[in-house]
Amino acid sequence: MDVTASDAKTRIGLQALIRLQADARALKLPSARPVRARQAGLQQSAQRGRGMAFAEVRLYQPGDDIRSIDWRVTARRQAPHTKLYEEERERPVLLLCDLGPTLFFASTGAFKQVRCAQLAAILAWLALSAGDQVGGIVFNGSTLTVQRPARRKKSVLRLLDTLATQQRLSLDNASSEITLDTALTEARRVAHTGSRIFVISDFLGISENTASLLGALASHNSVSALRVVDPLEQSLPQSGRFAVAGPEGPVWFDASNRNFQQAWRKKVSEHDARLKNCFRLSGVNAVDISTRETPAGSLQAILGPGGRIG
Repeated sequence: MDVTASDAKTRIGLQALIRLQADARALKLPSARPVRARQAGLQQSAQRGRGMAFAEVRLYQPGDDIRSIDWRVTARRQAPHTKLYEEERERPVLLLCDLGPTLFFASTGAFKQVRCAQLAAILAWLALSAGDQVGGIVFNGSTLTVQRPARRKKSVLRLLDTLATQQRLSLDNASSEITLDTALTEARRVAHTGSRIFVISDFLGISENTASLLGALASHNSVSALRVVDPLEQSLPQSGRFAVAGPEGPVWFDASNRNFQQAWRKKVSEHDARLKNCFRLSGVNAVDISTRETPAGSLQAILGPGGRIG
């Protein structure tokens, strides 16, 4: 049974994730000529052919397309030379989606776990429509599900079903045995060299090992981090008493308390510095996405023309 509209901000069901295929289509705006996205890049292979990315110029060989002859180089070197291009090819897209306990939260928009599931769903639909293989690793603190990349709609639907069923409805007895590091370690085993990988999380659970795990993954793959954040995590209100849900029950705080405000800003600043250093050391591109933003709108700013995800 799918989640009702009244629950959509705290949990998103399978049918709603399926409907996000329309958002993915809307992102695929018409483009006269594909261009190389600065962050994500395009798929490449070692093969040479008539692709979009220029590779090199070499001496003309029998069988080369005469339309690829570089006439300027030919005239300068007094021998026919041919332009070669890197051929764009499909490659696996792997989505690591964090639905852990810290993502059962939002002060505006939708819960972070909902935004993570929505982002993963849209990226899955985009990858499938581009003819790429799609797979995922979904984890929520107590469960980790691995789906190897495949180029079938049935595989995407199975991934969406996992996203729908593994969202947390309660923090009661929440387990955190399976962490982001666990998922990154599993990703190294699952990902084929040259994969396009998105890590979708709030990254509140990073450890001293996260940078090395991300770096090892990024050494043979193209990795991007989509960090889902809530405005309240970055800046507290100036006054008022608020309750935040936790494993032991609601925790109350007084936003007008100056000492509390200072301690909060210090904690946020220290974590942001750790995370920035983590991404720097691992060489991973990172983008912040707010719970108040729609997933499609957030992705539109970071994807290439025509919704290209690499």
